[in-house]
Parts: sequence; C-alpha cells; structure tokens
Amino acid sequence: MTDQRPTILITAPFDDVAAAALGEYAEVIRIEPTLAGDSLAARGLEAELGRANVIVAELDVVDGAALDLAPNLQLVVSCRAKPVNVDLEACSVRGIPVATTPGRNAEVTADLSFALLMATVRHVSASERWLREGNWTADDVFEPYERFRGIGLGGRTLGILGGGAVGRRVLRRARGFGMNVLVYDPFLPADAFGDEASVVPLDEVMAGADIVSVHVPLMPETEGLLGARELALMKPDAYLINAGRAAIIDEDALMEVLREHRIAGAGFDVFYREPIGRDEEILALDNVTLTPHIAGASDDVVAEHSRLAAAAIAAWRAEDSIPSVANRAALETAAA
Repeated sequence: MTDQRPTILITAPFDDVAAAALGEYAEVIRIEPTLAGDSLAARGLEAELGRANVIVAELDVVDGAALDLAPNLQLVVSCRAKPVNVDLEACSVRGIPVATTPGRNAEVTADLSFALLMATVRHVSASERWLREGNWTADDVFEPYERFRGIGLGGRTLGILGGGAVGRRVLRRARGFGMNVLVYDPFLPADAFGDEASVVPLDEVMAGADIVSVHVPLMPETEGLLGARELALMKPDAYLINAGRAAIIDEDALMEVLREHRIAGAGFDVFYREPIGRDEEILALDNVTLTPHIAGASDDVVAEHSRLAAAAIAAWRAEDSIPSVANRAALETAAA
C-alpha cells in the first residue's frame, strides 16, 4: 500500500465503531445492506465500485461482473466463514485476495445449540403451545407435570460431533451443566481436551451419549455421516440436536427414526430444504423441536465479523500476511 487513503466499500451489516476506526485511515463508503443476494453489479454502484480498493460484503455477490466494475480493487472481505458469495477463481485471476471471517458466529451458534438442546429435552416449545392453546385447566392442575416430564443434564453424557469452533464452545457450556462429554473428531488426538472431554470414535459417541449434538462442517466426507446404521446405535431414550448442517444426517434414515419414535426426541435449526415447506412431514411430528435457522441471528455476529474484517484490512494496508485468505494457494501459484 502507498500512503494514499484507500477506499473501502462496505455493503455488509457493519459495526459503527469498527467503521469509524477504518475511517481514520481510509475513505469508508457504507451502503445499506439488502437480503437479495444479487451481484454487486446489479445494485447501481458503478461509481463506488470504480473507486473501491476494498469490498466488504456478506450477502451481495462479488462475481465477475462486479469485478469488471472495480478496476482498483485489491482486497475482498467476505463476511462469511466460507466465501460462498465471492467468485474465488475470478478474484484469483485478477490477483485479488479474498479474506473470510471464520468463527464469526461460533459463540451465538453454541448458545442457540444449547438452548435448542434444553428446549428439546425439557419440552419447552411443546409445553408453551399446550399452554397457549388453553389446555391447562383446574380439572387437572398437575397435568403438565406429567405430560412434559424431561431429563436433567447433570451427570448425563453429551456427544459432540465436531471439535471445532462451535463444538468447543458447546463443550464448555455442557461442562458448566455438569455433563460428561464425548467428542468425535478424526482430526483431534484423544487427549485434545484433557479432562474436559474424551475424543472417541463415532460409534462410541452415538452409542454412549444421552444427547448427540452435530457440529461437523459440511463437506463431501461428512455428507450423510449419520445414516441408518449410526442412528440405530443411539439409545432409545437419547436425543439428537442439529444446529449445524442438515445434510450431515441422511434424511430418509432420520425421518424413519423420528417417525417410529426410536429415540426420545430431536431438535433442529437446519433443514434439507430452506425455507421448509408447509407440508413437510417433520412439522407434524410431536417429538421434535424446530427453529427456523436462527443460530447466527444476533447483532453480536455483526460486531464479530466487523472486527475480523477490520483486522484483515489492517493487515492488507500494512502489507502483512492477511488472515484467513480463501484463495491464498491460487494466488501463490499465480505468483510463482
């Protein structure tokens, strides 16, 4: 970088304090975010794109058409864990690094995962619906006490699939509730968590846990990780929680297990088709707790991805190694 003030175009939701800090050494152009997920080239930002040295985007797509309008662009920051809104190949061809914001929603996703776990095992959603429908009467004042009996967490075993950013945070919450923890993660050694948890094979987690919570990343190796065989290992009084990615669990196998009540219940924040259709069978099942993919729905996520984006921009400006560059290998190959 030269001493000239760079121009930063921000179309993602962004923290005011972080934006002000960037403004101390750069011209910051903030555009109202949209949920459309269209190309930046379609937003009428030709002048802004033409001046931008840095683009920070979350849902807006930075594709070839947008890049063609940004001849001065030197850095793209995708406010996502994976830059699904950016054409990596097109950026690499132009020599533009693409930074990401990994772990931006890890804390709040762990919060929601544990909230979903507790709501499931204590029948929170079902009992609230029952109450709102006017079912609690003086004829049987103790009916909910019997109808919605759940399990406590102290001394129970939580099985965590995936010991990454979210899984580690769920582990910490589980230990706070006095739970024992088993972790499946083929990339971690058995003693990765010391006395806090045991890293064991998948089958041991599925068979030994009272509650299984899914936090592995979705990739070809993990798609359908839990099929009919793995689900059959679960205890009949165990629970399954998924606030990660739906495709980790085979859909047909899952629906059969839930339909036949082979486990005590399940809680899901993610679905195979989103938004979920009104006629989906899972909506009619009485042994599941459902939330509409809200794990990352928090202002704290905006603050965190703003912090990570600002750090990437600061490293770029200082000509240091930019953290979490998604196309680093392609750029290094092109430079060789």
